[in-house]
Parts: sequence; structure tokens; C-alpha cells
Amino acid sequence: MIKDRLNERTLTPQEVRTILKADNKEIVDLCKKAAIRPRKNAKGHTYFSYDEVKNLRKIQAQVKGLVTDPIAVRTPAMASSAAQSNSAAVRSILNTLQELEVKLSNKIAKVIDEKLEGMDDVVVELIRCKTDNETLKQKIVDLNKEVYQLKNELNSYKPVALGFYKKKEVYVWE
Repeated sequence: MIKDRLNERTLTPQEVRTILKADNKEIVDLCKKAAIRPRKNAKGHTYFSYDEVKNLRKIQAQVKGLVTDPIAVRTPAMASSAAQSNSAAVRSILNTLQELEVKLSNKIAKVIDEKLEGMDDVVVELIRCKTDNETLKQKIVDLNKEVYQLKNELNSYKPVALGFYKKKEVYVWE
């Protein structure tokens, strides 16, 4: 236990006065408010731990009205009521966010439904056009075959004389 005290950072009363920029009387008052009792080492010298000085600095700031963090000033009862009000506020914010999420989802779904309303007709028309396109492609293939046959038959006629033509025999490969 003595080794723990030695390993712990300790400050002399002079160092504490310098840190707090206060006289002995003010330090004694701060110790009373913070419920800190200065300890003495084996030689009878007074010392303060680093954490105690931090607490004294907080109390001094409270006394002088320099506290900017209201949480540091709260008592345990105030802290628990603050925690309850904070949790209620958090719940309220979460509920509001959930309602907002639902409203946004509904609005987005409505807009998408309105935009896609006419898409069924467009899809049906697209399918009809695709079918017509395939039919026309097949007609083109059939007409190309007929043109080829007609050209072959036309080439089978050879001019003889005086505007007459003689048909040569055409072999059809089938």
C-alpha cells in the first residue's frame, strides 16, 4: 500500500497553491466542499494526489462560476433525472425518425407507382413491336429467296435474234 502511494503522482501544498492560484484558506475551503482530506506521508508532510487536485480545480471553477459543462455540477440525483430525461429525449427522436422514414418510404413508393403506371402498356406495345419485327424479318428472307429464284430464271433466257429469247434448261438443286 505504501508502494502504491509512492507510485501515485503526489503534489505538495505549494504545488497545489500554484496550480489553483489560491491561498491556504481557499484550499482548505475547497477541500471541505470536495470532501477531500489532505494526507500525510511517513515524515508528516502533507500531500495531495493528482486526482484530488483535479477535483479541487473543478470545485474552484464551480465556486467562481467558470463552469461551462453543466454535467460536472450535477449531483447524483440530478444526474439520474437528467439521464432519464436524456433517454426520453432519445426515444422521442428515434420515434420521430421512424415516422419520418415511414412517410418518406410511402411517398417514394407512391411516386414510383405513378411513374410505372403506364409501363404495362409500354411493355405490351414493345412485345407487339418485337413480334412484328420478327415477322417482317422472315418476310425479307422469303422475298430474298424469291428474288434469287427469279434472277436465276431470268438468266436462263438467252437472246437468239430479232428480239427473241431461248430458254436454257435450268437445273434446280433441291
